Amino acid sequence: MTAPRVSYAHLLVQPNPRHVRSLVRFFEEGCSAPGTGGFGVEIEHLPVHNADDTAVTYGEPNGVEELLRRLRPYYDSAQEYWQDDHLVGLAREGIAISLEPGGQIETSIGILRKPKDLLELHGQFMREATPILDELDFRLVNYGYQPKSSYADIPLNPKLRYAAMNEYLGRIGQFGPCMMRASASTQVSIDYTSERDAIDKMRLGTAIGPILAWFFRNTPYFEGAPNPWPLCRQRMWDYLDVQRTNVTPGLYDERFSWEDYAADVLSTPLMFADLTHTPEAEGASVHGTEFTAFYTTAADLYPDRELNAYEINHVLSTHFNDVRLKNFIEMRHWDSLPIERAELLTQIVSNLFYDVERRTSLESYFSGLTGEDVHAAKAVLQARGGDAKPYDQPMDYWAEVLGVGDALADVPGDAKWPEVRQG
Repeated sequence: MTAPRVSYAHLLVQPNPRHVRSLVRFFEEGCSAPGTGGFGVEIEHLPVHNADDTAVTYGEPNGVEELLRRLRPYYDSAQEYWQDDHLVGLAREGIAISLEPGGQIETSIGILRKPKDLLELHGQFMREATPILDELDFRLVNYGYQPKSSYADIPLNPKLRYAAMNEYLGRIGQFGPCMMRASASTQVSIDYTSERDAIDKMRLGTAIGPILAWFFRNTPYFEGAPNPWPLCRQRMWDYLDVQRTNVTPGLYDERFSWEDYAADVLSTPLMFADLTHTPEAEGASVHGTEFTAFYTTAADLYPDRELNAYEINHVLSTHFNDVRLKNFIEMRHWDSLPIERAELLTQIVSNLFYDVERRTSLESYFSGLTGEDVHAAKAVLQARGGDAKPYDQPMDYWAEVLGVGDALADVPGDAKWPEVRQG
């Protein structure tokens, strides 16, 4: 007997059924053919001055905007992204350069067919950028958080969506301004072949992501002082906004479906409104302070019709679960990593999710897992670090099972992280 689908009738705020259908169709169109799985890798870089390791801002002389302007000749002029008269993004085949709120430079690389291809594509970016960076007297570093500057010292870049996000996240949770201005991550995306395959991968990624985060931790500093948390990135996101972060609600219910994921996203109050691609709005733009972000949902904002691709991506992009579903699966657990370690992480993800035998074995171990189990594993890692026993197994066990033995040997301890001037 087939279990009934999870109903979202219990939700206090009802999503528009047409909006739900449009998201489900978007997920369906993202299905890849079996055996063709690839990777997308996003690495965010922190710009810091060579002189004192403080953050380089977007608008300062010889800052982040100037770097982008000098990189323009290497990229497709038809894929430049501007905010008014400010350059905020570049792209060409295989790589896109964008900005996070505090001027962090994100390289989005893929679709990769082999993890090692990441080294060449990112290497080309760095070969082009390094001479320019030398002239501008700053560099790009890979840590989970700015090594010396406080978030309060870093202004937002001019993208309007970030001003609106700042207005919202500055009033809710604990770490919104810190995350926006001073943090940096590595994210790995994988394909799925069906609804069942997507949900299974989301469950597995949500379960093992925090463990991999420990093995690949890379945040020695927080707000100019030694980082006080075993997993700083997890700490920030788990305390950011309970409505849109952490473990996806209901993910481990056996009846969970794409429809339920869509309903959860659509029932969450929007952080801000983007009506730039809503024909009925006739040129309306992003709304910040005047927008009732704390209780307005997509059903209140968008017309009673199926959403277009831009609207769908906007709604999904302001939801930040540990593992996020778009027309691919995005795992978001990890600090910004040097490229060699990012490639190693991508290879481990490949082994765990695209090797049928290994994946089946892991899924068998996690049979019967609940969301509460994942929350408990995250909590014990945060409390005990390397002495933790997530899911009742020591970290040496997980190093072997997840294939990170070599990676573990290379993880820098507190004394091995490069020194950064703190005064």
